[in-house]
Amino acid sequence: MNAQRIGILGGSFDPPQMGHLILAEYSRESLKMDHILFVPVADHPIKKGELRLPVQHRLAMLQLAIEDNPHFSISRVDIDRDGPHYSADTIKIIRAAYPLSDLFFVMGGDNLRSLPTWERAQELYACCRLAVMKRADEAIAADMHDDILPGLSQQVDIVDVPMLSVWLSSTYVVSRLRQDLSARYLVPDKVLAYIAANNLYR
Repeated sequence: MNAQRIGILGGSFDPPQMGHLILAEYSRESLKMDHILFVPVADHPIKKGELRLPVQHRLAMLQLAIEDNPHFSISRVDIDRDGPHYSADTIKIIRAAYPLSDLFFVMGGDNLRSLPTWERAQELYACCRLAVMKRADEAIAADMHDDILPGLSQQVDIVDVPMLSVWLSSTYVVSRLRQDLSARYLVPDKVLAYIAANNLYR
């Protein structure tokens, strides 16, 4: 990839679910991005010790989830280096790899609300724009933290995605699986098959 508009979507993907894919595809379309890099974490500084599955399973499921979309690929930037892994460091490494590209850090509105608590948040949005998905009736705004994080509003693109108003999460998917309830249509069929074949989340 040379000079392109690249989205970066980080997460534990434990497991990858339809909300992740909708978030990636709709942000790509809305902001005319060329590509989305999915960045699975090896560990998570906020959710430390809460990952349910080791990275090899999460990587395998993520590859199955995105393999039919030519605009999606996986970056191992947070897997192949020692932690802790903070978004400010991740984006700097990706910026070095794509110095001519416009970078967009893709996140949900909940992440924008909590941004002041992030480690070195100003370093993050100094290196890229923030593509923030807004669910229907979600109380977020680009300038909501300008008193704490100067200049943030100039780096935020709000993308309305009303269909994501159903708050789908990996935790909800795992909860259903552990109760022997259906998770069909919540995760891709290939991911469900992988979970069943490997007896995961039971």
